[in-house]
Amino acid sequence: MNYKLGVDGGGTKTELILVDSAGSILARHTGPGCNPSLLGPDGARAQLMALLGQLLATTSGPVPVTATHLYMAGAPAFWSETATALTGFGQVTTGDDSLPVLELATGGAPGLTLHSGTGSFVAARGVDDSIHYCGGLGWRFGDPGSGHELGRRALGRALLELQGSTERTALAEALCAYTGIPDYAATSRYFYTTPDANTRVAGFAPQVLALAKVGNAPALATLGETLTEFVDFARQISARLFGDRLVACGISGAILNHETVAALLRELIAARAWPVKLNFITAPPIEGVRRLLIRS
Repeated sequence: MNYKLGVDGGGTKTELILVDSAGSILARHTGPGCNPSLLGPDGARAQLMALLGQLLATTSGPVPVTATHLYMAGAPAFWSETATALTGFGQVTTGDDSLPVLELATGGAPGLTLHSGTGSFVAARGVDDSIHYCGGLGWRFGDPGSGHELGRRALGRALLELQGSTERTALAEALCAYTGIPDYAATSRYFYTTPDANTRVAGFAPQVLALAKVGNAPALATLGETLTEFVDFARQISARLFGDRLVACGISGAILNHETVAALLRELIAARAWPVKLNFITAPPIEGVRRLLIRS
Protein backbone atom coordinates (compact mmCIF):
# COMPACT_ATOMS: atom_id res chain seq x y z
CA MET A 1 0.00 0.00 0.00
CA ASN A 2 1.32 3.42 -0.96
CA TYR A 3 0.51 6.28 1.37
CA LYS A 4 0.80 9.91 0.29
CA LEU A 5 0.64 13.07 2.32
CA GLY A 6 -0.61 16.43 1.07
CA VAL A 7 -0.45 19.90 2.61
CA ASP A 8 -2.30 23.09 1.69
CA GLY A 9 -0.51 25.82 3.64
CA GLY A 10 -1.74 29.39 3.80
CA GLY A 11 -1.38 32.42 6.00
CA THR A 12 -4.58 31.76 7.96
CA LYS A 13 -4.67 27.97 8.18
CA THR A 14 -2.90 24.82 7.06
CA GLU A 15 -4.74 21.65 6.04
CA LEU A 16 -3.12 18.23 5.80
CA ILE A 17 -4.36 14.88 4.52
CA LEU A 18 -3.03 11.35 4.33
CA VAL A 19 -4.38 9.21 1.47
CA ASP A 20 -3.96 5.62 0.34
CA SER A 21 -3.16 4.48 -3.19
CA ALA A 22 -6.84 4.77 -4.17
CA GLY A 23 -7.01 8.38 -3.00
CA SER A 24 -9.17 7.66 0.03
CA ILE A 25 -8.47 9.97 2.94
CA LEU A 26 -7.18 8.06 5.94
CA ALA A 27 -6.40 11.03 8.16
CA ARG A 28 -6.76 14.79 8.08
CA HIS A 29 -5.69 17.67 10.27
CA THR A 30 -6.16 21.45 10.26
CA GLY A 31 -3.93 23.87 12.11
CA PRO A 32 -2.62 27.44 12.05
CA GLY A 33 -1.10 29.03 8.96
CA CYS A 34 2.60 28.59 8.21
CA ASN A 35 3.44 31.38 5.77
CA PRO A 36 7.10 32.38 6.25
CA SER A 37 6.19 35.96 5.35
CA LEU A 38 4.18 36.09 8.56
CA LEU A 39 6.01 33.69 10.88
CA GLY A 40 9.55 34.05 9.62
CA PRO A 41 11.54 31.12 8.15
CA ASP A 42 12.21 29.35 11.45
CA GLY A 43 8.65 29.79 12.67
CA ALA A 44 7.12 28.53 9.42
CA ARG A 45 9.40 25.51 9.30
CA ALA A 46 8.66 24.64 12.93
CA GLN A 47 4.95 25.06 12.36
CA LEU A 48 4.98 22.69 9.40
CA MET A 49 6.92 20.03 11.29
CA ALA A 50 4.54 20.26 14.23
CA LEU A 51 1.51 19.90 11.98
CA LEU A 52 3.00 16.91 10.14
CA GLY A 53 3.60 15.23 13.47
CA GLN A 54 0.07 15.99 14.62
CA LEU A 55 -1.41 14.48 11.46
CA LEU A 56 0.58 11.25 11.75
CA ALA A 57 -0.28 11.02 15.44
CA THR A 58 -3.92 10.51 14.46
CA THR A 59 -3.11 7.21 12.69
CA SER A 60 -3.27 3.86 14.46
CA GLY A 61 0.42 3.13 13.91
CA PRO A 62 3.48 3.91 11.77
CA VAL A 63 2.62 4.78 8.18
CA PRO A 64 5.16 4.37 5.35
CA VAL A 65 4.71 7.62 3.43
CA THR A 66 6.06 7.29 -0.12
CA ALA A 67 5.38 10.84 -1.31
CA THR A 68 4.56 14.23 0.18
CA HIS A 69 3.23 17.26 -1.68
CA LEU A 70 3.58 20.71 -0.15
CA TYR A 71 1.42 23.44 -1.73
CA MET A 72 2.41 26.46 0.27
CA ALA A 73 1.97 30.21 0.46
CA GLY A 74 5.18 32.18 0.69
CA ALA A 75 8.56 32.14 -1.06
CA PRO A 76 8.89 29.03 -3.31
CA ALA A 77 12.67 28.92 -2.73
CA PHE A 78 12.13 28.68 1.01
CA TRP A 79 9.76 25.72 0.68
CA SER A 80 12.03 23.97 -1.81
CA GLU A 81 14.87 24.27 0.68
CA THR A 82 12.61 23.05 3.48
CA ALA A 83 11.54 20.05 1.41
CA THR A 84 15.13 18.86 0.95
CA ALA A 85 15.52 18.69 4.74
CA LEU A 86 12.40 16.56 5.31
CA THR A 87 13.20 12.92 6.02
CA GLY A 88 10.79 10.06 6.51
CA PHE A 89 8.17 11.57 4.18
CA GLY A 90 9.09 9.84 0.92
CA GLN A 91 9.71 11.92 -2.18
CA VAL A 92 8.83 15.50 -1.25
CA THR A 93 7.72 17.96 -3.92
CA THR A 94 6.62 21.56 -3.52
CA GLY A 95 4.33 23.87 -5.43
CA ASP A 96 2.47 27.12 -5.09
CA ASP A 97 -0.76 27.12 -3.08
CA SER A 98 -2.59 28.13 -6.27
CA LEU A 99 -2.08 24.69 -7.87
CA PRO A 100 -4.78 22.81 -5.89
CA VAL A 101 -7.30 25.50 -6.80
CA LEU A 102 -6.26 25.31 -10.45
CA GLU A 103 -6.65 21.53 -10.33
CA LEU A 104 -10.23 21.93 -9.12
CA ALA A 105 -10.91 24.44 -11.91
CA THR A 106 -9.53 22.61 -14.94
CA GLY A 107 -8.65 19.05 -13.92
CA GLY A 108 -5.30 19.32 -15.69
CA ALA A 109 -6.71 20.89 -18.87
CA PRO A 110 -5.83 24.39 -20.17
CA GLY A 111 -7.69 27.14 -18.35
CA LEU A 112 -7.48 29.50 -15.44
CA THR A 113 -8.92 30.20 -12.03
CA LEU A 114 -9.74 33.36 -10.14
CA HIS A 115 -9.37 32.98 -6.40
CA SER A 116 -10.29 35.40 -3.65
CA GLY A 117 -9.86 34.87 0.05
CA THR A 118 -7.95 37.21 2.33
CA GLY A 119 -5.78 37.75 -0.75
CA SER A 120 -6.44 37.08 -4.42
CA PHE A 121 -4.62 35.62 -7.41
CA VAL A 122 -5.08 34.28 -10.91
CA ALA A 123 -3.56 30.90 -11.77
CA ALA A 124 -3.53 29.41 -15.26
CA ARG A 125 -2.48 26.28 -17.11
CA GLY A 126 -1.42 27.08 -20.66
CA VAL A 127 -2.06 24.98 -23.76
CA ASP A 128 1.55 23.77 -23.45
CA ASP A 129 0.84 22.63 -19.85
CA SER A 130 2.90 25.52 -18.44
CA ILE A 131 1.75 26.97 -15.11
CA HIS A 132 1.32 30.70 -14.61
CA TYR A 133 0.69 32.50 -11.34
CA CYS A 134 -0.33 36.15 -11.43
CA GLY A 135 -1.17 38.66 -8.72
CA GLY A 136 -1.10 37.61 -5.10
CA LEU A 137 0.96 40.67 -4.24
CA GLY A 138 -0.43 40.89 -0.72
CA TRP A 139 -1.93 43.69 1.35
CA ARG A 140 0.99 46.09 0.97
CA PHE A 141 0.79 46.27 -2.82
CA GLY A 142 -2.86 45.36 -3.35
CA ASP A 143 -4.84 42.27 -4.32
CA PRO A 144 -7.91 43.41 -6.29
CA GLY A 145 -11.00 41.40 -5.50
CA SER A 146 -9.57 40.12 -2.22
CA GLY A 147 -11.13 40.27 1.22
CA HIS A 148 -8.43 42.65 2.39
CA GLU A 149 -8.88 44.99 -0.57
CA LEU A 150 -12.67 44.94 -0.25
CA GLY A 151 -12.40 45.67 3.47
CA ARG A 152 -9.81 48.41 2.98
CA ARG A 153 -11.83 50.27 0.36
CA ALA A 154 -15.06 49.97 2.33
CA LEU A 155 -13.38 51.14 5.53
CA GLY A 156 -12.20 54.24 3.70
CA ARG A 157 -15.75 55.03 2.63
CA ALA A 158 -17.12 54.30 6.10
CA LEU A 159 -14.53 56.57 7.74
CA LEU A 160 -15.55 59.42 5.44
CA GLU A 161 -19.14 58.84 6.52
CA LEU A 162 -18.14 58.97 10.19
CA GLN A 163 -16.11 62.09 9.50
CA GLY A 164 -19.18 63.75 8.03
CA SER A 165 -17.56 64.24 4.64
CA THR A 166 -20.18 62.10 2.90
CA GLU A 167 -23.75 61.06 3.64
CA ARG A 168 -23.96 58.61 6.52
CA THR A 169 -25.34 55.18 5.60
CA ALA A 170 -25.55 51.70 7.07
CA LEU A 171 -21.90 51.24 6.12
CA ALA A 172 -20.78 53.61 8.89
CA GLU A 173 -23.12 51.89 11.34
CA ALA A 174 -21.65 48.50 10.39
CA LEU A 175 -18.14 49.81 11.04
CA CYS A 176 -19.11 51.13 14.48
CA ALA A 177 -20.68 47.77 15.34
CA TYR A 178 -17.60 45.94 14.03
CA THR A 179 -15.08 47.89 16.11
CA GLY A 180 -17.27 48.96 19.03
CA ILE A 181 -15.98 52.51 18.50
CA PRO A 182 -18.54 55.26 17.77
CA ASP A 183 -16.47 58.10 16.29
CA TYR A 184 -14.15 58.80 13.38
CA ALA A 185 -10.93 59.81 15.18
CA ALA A 186 -10.83 56.84 17.54
CA THR A 187 -11.71 54.41 14.75
CA SER A 188 -9.00 55.76 12.48
CA ARG A 189 -6.47 55.59 15.31
CA TYR A 190 -7.50 52.02 16.05
CA PHE A 191 -6.69 50.75 12.55
CA TYR A 192 -3.35 52.55 12.54
CA THR A 193 -2.22 51.21 15.90
CA THR A 194 -3.74 47.75 16.47
CA PRO A 195 -1.17 44.94 15.96
CA ASP A 196 -3.58 42.81 13.91
CA ALA A 197 -4.82 45.65 11.71
CA ASN A 198 -4.51 43.70 8.45
CA THR A 199 -6.57 40.84 9.81
CA ARG A 200 -9.20 43.27 11.08
CA VAL A 201 -9.33 45.09 7.74
CA ALA A 202 -9.94 41.84 5.87
CA GLY A 203 -12.43 40.78 8.52
CA PHE A 204 -14.72 43.67 7.57
CA ALA A 205 -15.31 42.17 4.10
CA PRO A 206 -18.25 39.93 5.16
CA GLN A 207 -20.03 43.02 6.52
CA VAL A 208 -19.55 44.73 3.18
CA LEU A 209 -20.93 41.74 1.27
CA ALA A 210 -23.98 41.61 3.53
CA LEU A 211 -24.66 45.31 2.92
CA ALA A 212 -24.16 44.94 -0.83
CA LYS A 213 -26.70 42.12 -0.85
CA VAL A 214 -29.39 44.45 0.55
CA GLY A 215 -28.49 47.28 -1.81
CA ASN A 216 -26.30 49.61 0.25
CA ALA A 217 -24.90 52.00 -2.38
CA PRO A 218 -21.39 52.56 -0.92
CA ALA A 219 -20.93 48.81 -0.38
CA LEU A 220 -22.04 48.05 -3.94
CA ALA A 221 -19.76 50.75 -5.33
CA THR A 222 -16.80 49.39 -3.37
CA LEU A 223 -17.48 45.86 -4.53
CA GLY A 224 -17.87 46.98 -8.14
CA GLU A 225 -14.58 48.88 -8.13
CA THR A 226 -12.39 46.11 -6.77
CA LEU A 227 -14.11 43.33 -8.73
CA THR A 228 -13.83 45.28 -12.00
CA GLU A 229 -10.10 45.71 -11.43
CA PHE A 230 -9.73 41.99 -10.71
CA VAL A 231 -11.71 40.89 -13.78
CA ASP A 232 -9.78 43.21 -16.09
CA PHE A 233 -6.50 41.90 -14.70
CA ALA A 234 -7.58 38.28 -15.21
CA ARG A 235 -8.88 39.03 -18.71
CA GLN A 236 -5.50 40.44 -19.76
CA ILE A 237 -3.79 37.27 -18.60
CA SER A 238 -6.35 35.10 -20.36
CA ALA A 239 -5.92 37.01 -23.63
CA ARG A 240 -2.13 36.69 -23.45
CA LEU A 241 -2.26 32.92 -22.85
CA PHE A 242 -5.32 31.83 -24.81
CA GLY A 243 -6.27 34.64 -27.17
CA ASP A 244 -9.96 34.37 -28.10
CA ARG A 245 -10.11 30.66 -27.32
CA LEU A 246 -12.95 29.51 -25.04
CA VAL A 247 -11.40 28.10 -21.84
CA ALA A 248 -12.53 26.89 -18.45
CA CYS A 249 -12.42 29.52 -15.73
CA GLY A 250 -12.71 28.40 -12.14
CA ILE A 251 -14.16 30.80 -9.58
CA SER A 252 -12.83 29.99 -6.13
CA GLY A 253 -13.15 31.35 -2.62
CA ALA A 254 -15.98 32.47 -0.38
CA ILE A 255 -16.00 36.03 -1.69
CA LEU A 256 -16.30 35.23 -5.40
CA ASN A 257 -18.88 32.53 -4.68
CA HIS A 258 -21.08 34.96 -2.72
CA GLU A 259 -24.34 35.35 -4.66
CA THR A 260 -24.06 39.13 -5.05
CA VAL A 261 -20.45 38.92 -6.21
CA ALA A 262 -21.19 36.02 -8.56
CA ALA A 263 -23.98 37.98 -10.24
CA LEU A 264 -21.75 41.02 -10.69
CA LEU A 265 -18.94 38.81 -11.94
CA ARG A 266 -21.18 37.35 -14.65
CA GLU A 267 -22.24 40.85 -15.70
CA LEU A 268 -18.66 42.08 -15.97
CA ILE A 269 -17.57 39.05 -18.00
CA ALA A 270 -20.55 39.36 -20.36
CA ALA A 271 -19.96 43.09 -20.86
CA ARG A 272 -16.38 42.40 -21.91
CA ALA A 273 -17.31 39.45 -24.17
CA TRP A 274 -14.65 37.41 -22.39
CA PRO A 275 -14.77 33.84 -23.78
CA VAL A 276 -14.65 31.76 -20.60
CA LYS A 277 -16.79 28.93 -19.28
CA LEU A 278 -17.34 29.64 -15.59
CA ASN A 279 -17.01 26.90 -13.02
CA PHE A 280 -17.94 28.05 -9.52
CA ILE A 281 -15.84 25.93 -7.18
CA THR A 282 -17.26 25.10 -3.78
CA ALA A 283 -14.84 22.30 -2.89
CA PRO A 284 -12.01 23.36 -0.55
CA PRO A 285 -8.42 23.56 -1.84
CA ILE A 286 -7.47 20.42 0.11
CA GLU A 287 -9.68 18.47 -2.32
CA GLY A 288 -7.49 19.81 -5.10
CA VAL A 289 -4.48 18.54 -3.15
CA ARG A 290 -6.08 15.09 -2.96
CA ARG A 291 -6.63 15.02 -6.71
CA LEU A 292 -3.06 16.08 -7.38
CA LEU A 293 -1.84 13.28 -5.12
CA ILE A 294 -3.90 10.78 -7.11
CA ARG A 295 -2.54 12.04 -10.43
CA SER A 296 1.08 11.97 -9.27
